[in-house]
Amino acid sequence: MQILESPAAMRSWSDEQHACGLRIGLVPTMGALHAGHLALIGVARERCDVVAVSIFVNPLQFNRTDDFEHYPRSVDDDLEQCRAAGVGAVYAPTQQSMYPPGFETHVEPGALAEPLEGAGRPGHFRGVVTVVCKLFNAVGPDVAVFGQKDFQQLAVIRRMVADLDMGVEICSVSTVREHDDLALSSRNRRLSPDQRAAAVVVVRALDVIEVAISAGSRDAVELQRLAADVVATEATARLEYVDVVDPHTLLAPTDTNALLLAVIAVWFGDVRLIDNRLIDARALTDDRANATVFDDFA
Repeated sequence: MQILESPAAMRSWSDEQHACGLRIGLVPTMGALHAGHLALIGVARERCDVVAVSIFVNPLQFNRTDDFEHYPRSVDDDLEQCRAAGVGAVYAPTQQSMYPPGFETHVEPGALAEPLEGAGRPGHFRGVVTVVCKLFNAVGPDVAVFGQKDFQQLAVIRRMVADLDMGVEICSVSTVREHDDLALSSRNRRLSPDQRAAAVVVVRALDVIEVAISAGSRDAVELQRLAADVVATEATARLEYVDVVDPHTLLAPTDTNALLLAVIAVWFGDVRLIDNRLIDARALTDDRANATVFDDFA
């Protein structure tokens, strides 16, 4: 496994792979790897001949300095996990090589970046699409694999790739969850034991939305209230937003008897967790296997 620290070194490796007729899969990460990332790597290996993993904590997408400074970093462990997973190259650029003195060019996302996460984190998606564009330019992947936990991020990146004719296939993978259904996240390791126990309220809030929709409720205000009431049962939890939107536009649905997306962001102290659930209001069943309804976004 090669460890590459500059765009030039990364491009050289990628050129060698493509010259041999190999397809490159990219898994972009900010490090602190967990089983969710390993699932992405597994899908990339299935779809491609060689896999590159990028590890870079991108300052442009943080709107709070303390969040950037406290973001978990575990480079040695990350590299060992990549080796064990059969990764061919790790792209771990320095901040200097990614954003050298005089850097001033950014990619500006469109309307998909404005609601939900975009509303509460000004500039976040501008930073996301800028760094992903730079990663694509350096790695030259044929396929890039992302998790569905960051649903809006996935949608914004798909739009960027289509709009800018990047020619990269975007592959999405279902959210990997812990034993109690909490979505795996690098930020989970920053939760105290009490906060970690309380964090399952995020899943319970999505549960109550799905149950209400299955019972026929389509009133967005009522669905938001039901979820907020669940979050309020945990003293350590603070709701930032919860909503039910059209998964294609991320706005209020025009057809409430269609595929719906429940989204939520909750704070536990200074740790912010997000999650989502696709709910097919046309054909609800007792099993919550969301992988099937995510097919529309594969």
